[in-house]
Amino acid sequence: MTTMTDPPGQGFRLSQLIYDTRYRSLTIQVVAMIVLMLLFSWLVSNTIHNLQTLGKDFDFGFLTQPSGYDINQRLIEYDSQSTHGRAAIVGILNTLLVAVLGCALATVLGVIAGVLRLSNNWLVSRLMAVYVEGFRNVPLLLWIVLIFALMTESTPAPRAFRGDTPDASMLFDAVAITNRGVYVPAIHFASPFFTNGALNWLVVLVVLGASIFAIQRLRHWATAKQEATGDRPTTWYLILGILILPTGLLMLLMGAFLDMPSLQGFNFGGGIHLRNSLIALWLALSLYTGAFIAEIVRGGILAVNKGQTEAAYALGIRPSTTMNLVILPQALRVIIPPLISQFLNLTKNSSLAIAVGYMDVRSTLGGITINQTGRELEGMLLLGLFYLVLSLLISGVMNVYNASVKLKER
Repeated sequence: MTTMTDPPGQGFRLSQLIYDTRYRSLTIQVVAMIVLMLLFSWLVSNTIHNLQTLGKDFDFGFLTQPSGYDINQRLIEYDSQSTHGRAAIVGILNTLLVAVLGCALATVLGVIAGVLRLSNNWLVSRLMAVYVEGFRNVPLLLWIVLIFALMTESTPAPRAFRGDTPDASMLFDAVAITNRGVYVPAIHFASPFFTNGALNWLVVLVVLGASIFAIQRLRHWATAKQEATGDRPTTWYLILGILILPTGLLMLLMGAFLDMPSLQGFNFGGGIHLRNSLIALWLALSLYTGAFIAEIVRGGILAVNKGQTEAAYALGIRPSTTMNLVILPQALRVIIPPLISQFLNLTKNSSLAIAVGYMDVRSTLGGITINQTGRELEGMLLLGLFYLVLSLLISGVMNVYNASVKLKER
C-alpha cells in the first residue's frame, strides 16, 4: 500500500516580487517610495549647495530681528521695533480675520441667493441669477479693486462731519463711514485680568464657547425627552440665560465699557477703525465666493426628491418651514463637500489683499520680511506651511460636520 503525501512547498524566490500578484503591488510601492526619497534628497542637497555658493545658510534666526516697518491693521500690539516673528503673527491674525468673516458672510449670502434662485417670483429669481453670473464670471481681483475704489471715492471725508451743519452724519450716532475707513464702537475693559488685551478677549471667548457647548447639551436633552415622551420642554429662557449670564457677568467683573468713536481734530478717534482695505477685501471675497455657494445650494436643493416637498405641503406645512426643516437638512449632505472647497478657495484668495494694501501674512512674512532679510526660501516655506496647516484645519472641521449630517443607516 502506497502513502500519498503533499509535495514539498517551494521557498520564496526574488522573481515572485515581479511575477507574483501577491507581491507585485508592494514591490511597485517600495520602488516608487525609494525613487521619491532619492529625488527629495537630491533636491535638498542641491539647494544647500546652491545656498553655500551664494554665501547663504538655512536659518530662521531672522524671525528674532527687528522688523523696522509698520502694519496699519492689527489685532495685537505691534510697532516698528517688534520682531519679524511678531510681524508674521500679526499678518497671520489679519488673514484669519478675513477668512473667518468672509466664510461667515459668504455662507449667509450663498444660502439666501441659492434658495431665492428657485423662487417662483420671476423678478427675484432673475435678480439672483444676475448676482451669481455677474460675480462668478468677473475676476476676483477686479471686484476687490472696484469695491476699494467705491469705498475711497464715494464716501465723505472726516471733515464733512464737522461744523454746526455737517454734510455727513454718523449712523445711530455710533458708526462713521468715511473715505479713510469705518469707525465703530469698541469694547474695552477698565479692570482687565491681563495686561495683554488679547488674553482678556481669549478668556471671554472661552467662557462663551463653554456656554455654547452647554446650550448644545441642553438641546440634546430636550430632543431626547421629546422622543421619549412626545412633549418637548420649553428651553428658550434657559438657552438665553446660559448664553448671556456667564459672559455678561465676566465682562462686568472686567469692567467692560463701550468706547464710542468721536471726531477729534481732522480725524475720528476712539472705537475701532476698520480700514477700507479690510472692508473691500472682506466684501469682495464674500460676494464672489457667495455666488459659487449659491449654485452649490441650488444644486443641493434640486437633488432632494420633489416628493419630500409635496408630502410636506400635503401635511399643511408652510413653504418656508418646509425649506428650513425638510429640504435644507437633506440637501446638506450634497452641499457640504463642495462647500469645503469654497472655504479653502476663499482663505487662499485672501492673499490678493496686497492689491489694496491690507497687511495679511502674504504682505508681512511673504513680502516685506523677505525683501528686508533676503530669506526668501525660509519665508516661503513658512508661508506655505501656514496655508497648508490652515487648509487642513478647515477641511478637518468641515469633514467632522459633514459626518454629523450624513444619513445614519440602521
